[in-house]
Amino acid sequence: MQKEAKARIKINKLLEESGWRLIDNKNGRANVILEPGINIKELGDDFENVHKGYIDYLLLDEQNFPICVLEAKSEDKDSLVGKEQARKYANSQNVRFIILSNGNIHYLWDKKIGNPTRIAKFPTLLNFKSQKEFSPNIDKLINLEINEDFIVKTQYPQYISDPSYLNSQTRDDFISDKGLRFLRQYQLAAVKAVQKTCSEGKNRFLLEMATGTGKTLVSAAIIKLYLKSKNARRVLFLVDRLELENQANKNFRQYLHPDYTSVIFKENKDDWIKANIVVTTIQSLSYDNKYLKLFSPNDFDLIISDEAHRSISGSSRQIFEYFIGAKLGLTATPKDYLKNLNEKELSESDPREFERRELLSTYKTFGCQSSEPTYRYTLADGVRDGYLINPVAIDCRTEITTKLLSDEGYAILTKNDNDEDVEIVFSQKDFEKKFFSEKTNSEFVKTFMQNANKDPISSEIGKSIIFCVSQKHATKITQLLNEYAHAMYPQKYNSDFAVQVTSYVEGAQQMSINFANNNLNGHTNFLKGYKSSKTRVCVTVAMMTTGYDCMDVLNLCLLRPIFSPTEFIQIKGRGTRTHTFKLSQRVTGVEKIVKEEKQNYKLFDFFANCEYFEEKYPYDEILKLPKVSEKLPQPFPPTPTVTKGDTYTDMLDPLKKFLILEFPDGIMRVDREMYINKFENKIKTHYETKPDFKEAIDSGNNYFTESFIKEHVLNKPEEYFTLEKIRNAYLSDRRLSINEILDKIFGKIVRFKSKEELAEDEFEKFKVDCDIETDKYYETKEFFKNYLLEENFRTKINQKEFRQFADNPEILEILKKLGQEKLKNISEYIKDNINLNQFV
Repeated sequence: MQKEAKARIKINKLLEESGWRLIDNKNGRANVILEPGINIKELGDDFENVHKGYIDYLLLDEQNFPICVLEAKSEDKDSLVGKEQARKYANSQNVRFIILSNGNIHYLWDKKIGNPTRIAKFPTLLNFKSQKEFSPNIDKLINLEINEDFIVKTQYPQYISDPSYLNSQTRDDFISDKGLRFLRQYQLAAVKAVQKTCSEGKNRFLLEMATGTGKTLVSAAIIKLYLKSKNARRVLFLVDRLELENQANKNFRQYLHPDYTSVIFKENKDDWIKANIVVTTIQSLSYDNKYLKLFSPNDFDLIISDEAHRSISGSSRQIFEYFIGAKLGLTATPKDYLKNLNEKELSESDPREFERRELLSTYKTFGCQSSEPTYRYTLADGVRDGYLINPVAIDCRTEITTKLLSDEGYAILTKNDNDEDVEIVFSQKDFEKKFFSEKTNSEFVKTFMQNANKDPISSEIGKSIIFCVSQKHATKITQLLNEYAHAMYPQKYNSDFAVQVTSYVEGAQQMSINFANNNLNGHTNFLKGYKSSKTRVCVTVAMMTTGYDCMDVLNLCLLRPIFSPTEFIQIKGRGTRTHTFKLSQRVTGVEKIVKEEKQNYKLFDFFANCEYFEEKYPYDEILKLPKVSEKLPQPFPPTPTVTKGDTYTDMLDPLKKFLILEFPDGIMRVDREMYINKFENKIKTHYETKPDFKEAIDSGNNYFTESFIKEHVLNKPEEYFTLEKIRNAYLSDRRLSINEILDKIFGKIVRFKSKEELAEDEFEKFKVDCDIETDKYYETKEFFKNYLLEENFRTKINQKEFRQFADNPEILEILKKLGQEKLKNISEYIKDNINLNQFV
């Protein structure tokens, strides 16, 4: 009875939260629920007497017609136990929808579509009505004819009869001018692979396609496939970066307008429901579990994750799984990229191990446990078919970088404070962070300038992107490049040969766009009439990687070590696209067009990144650089000490009270409030005076805002705001992130959640994502929360020191009931999906 009562209380609360109201109440137990303001006759009996054939909960619409049967079970029973019983009741009421719940675990079952699907909250009446009008027919999708012009027929339905298309001499220019996108054969094959997978009764797909092969175009074709066959009303397209959000929306409008509408969610929060395609960053939905408040599980019938290994990695996967529609993942990362590595030998802290686990999770999410995607088109395939270009990889190492990369590191003899000789050893991770060598940077720039690919039309240095260690490093390299360019090409550039494009540079995003459009700082003055950017090199840190399209890039330069295979692949992908360089000139009254095809691009690797990921990478060219002086740069002069003056008095003042006061974290409230106010005012001043920071706050660009705060606010001598002091001042019982603090300052959240509340949120996600045995529900929850909240508990579990719990019989009973396999599964889930730092 107690477990039944608990289940009933929880179910009633969930129904109320979704807008339903109890109309009839019999013997204190709910059996009829509907939208507010409607009267209804009695139906059924309480769910203790379900064997008599009564319905536990019958959900009604405004006309008092049944719309959903809710089959309730007590907490100690599996929700799915009542499936067949609920089917019988639903059929008797001519109802399509069924909810199965034991108060803790809930399923939504649309009998017309498929199997019960785990849900986190109950649908509203509006959700049911919308879903009721939706009648998908997968056979229509499977049998819909897809040809090369599938997208073009939306862009320009009359193209086939246009004279410019019919004329073979003007056809190519006509297609280019109109922006018509015919599907290539491999793109067509990818769409048909999805149709084939649907015919096998599956609704999860993973497309593994190399950077530059048109994943967005393929996804547009699949979106049209679903919408045209009426197997989807609305599509959610998830990305992990702000610039990709704008780019995807722009592409969908180009490919699918006017038949289908695409919007960015944050710009259409009030009327997104009218659109066919909703584009958003995963970050916009993840913080504070906003997706639970904004959407219902059946709001989208197709959910697409761009760069799936990142945008749904870790805790973001729960958002993806929250929606019950078909799932499509897009990724450029090959499954066998780590083929030469022994997984068992990799430490937990090795970035390659993290990437491996991310990839495995991605394949599992899309039903590809065998690591075979729905469709694969590799870089090698693209090169073979003439759609992509391989790099000319160049191993460039100075003596210093060679030693920095070695196991022994780069050792320098210097003096300590006592004037004693000491040896300091640096590794590649220390470059431009703890170890600085201007001569090394000069050699990097000299090597690049003397060996870079030239533009085949103008013969100047080809457009290039250089990736640096940090913003300060990028500033140094930009200056050195401009100095070198001025010496090589006097009066040609005037300090705009190279431009720094990093997150704290105002207008950096627009700079990257202008660079791609060949008008950054105007056009080249090497050749009149040639449309190519005057700026030849963009120097960045983490921008211009994922999803950045600049097809005429001829050089990529890695001035930093990279430890993520995914990041390495994405950076390499910036150069793989083919391109035709064109110059139109009028000679003696006749227009002459010069065309040159992009033959290759150079990848300058100064930190053996290729070798790091592929132990026997086939370098095409090795440049031996001259030795660099090993003189350690001089340290900065010490900051002078400021001594405050003292004040004295001779007045007698006898002791009146003696009481030791205690304050939270040892800080008085007045000091805490003053510190917080000063910090918040500093942030608000930046918001009012720095347009890029304001734009990042308003648009939710978390990467930019975090970088900005670290660069401009934290650890500055004038106020010396530190993250630790700020966290303590807010009296939070856990570690707060920079973006959480910003959300509080700008009113996006009212307060910071406690560790306990966060743990509850994480368990709610876990419930949706993983199977929990009904009779072990409370034990699972108790173990889950203890593992999250108690570091000592977590350590003992990880080290399998179960005897350490001998003095806690309740914990021992939980561990015994769950068993070691279940304990391992839960702890691995937490390590893979939850950031434990926030609970510190």
